[in-house]
Amino acid sequence: MSIKSSIWALVVVVAFLSISDTPDAQGTVRKRLETAKSLSCVFPTYATGTWNNDGPRAEVKATKLSLRVEGIDTQDGTAQVVGTLGPSYAVARLTEGTLHLMTIDNAGPLYVTTVFDKETPGGKLKAVHTRHEYTDVSLPGFTSRPEQYYGECEVGP
Repeated sequence: MSIKSSIWALVVVVAFLSISDTPDAQGTVRKRLETAKSLSCVFPTYATGTWNNDGPRAEVKATKLSLRVEGIDTQDGTAQVVGTLGPSYAVARLTEGTLHLMTIDNAGPLYVTTVFDKETPGGKLKAVHTRHEYTDVSLPGFTSRPEQYYGECEVGP
């Protein structure tokens, strides 16, 4: 390895270390996720997938989806997603760096929300919410195609 290559490798390592979270800060964020009992989430952007004669395609759009999760108990693996039609019971699974919440409706749809132990600039946690649904007819205001939402969640006690 030449001296120039060694210097370049050292610069890359130093740059990487300087932009990564400190262990203490990352541990604090992870602890917030581990002890979360509720979440208030906002998703301003989403992608909708569908299939047409040319094959699968996706569209990205702005939205204002809000989601509230209460009674999170990662030991028992349960939570409640609060919605306009009442609570939906969810499976809660805490893994290394993420909290996953999954609901399956009796009518068939699968919803998965994942909250990461990564902070947004505003101090909330990065999150994604996915809806697995498909109907032959697309109705405005209703989920009728697969959707994936991108946003953030605030952890509550």
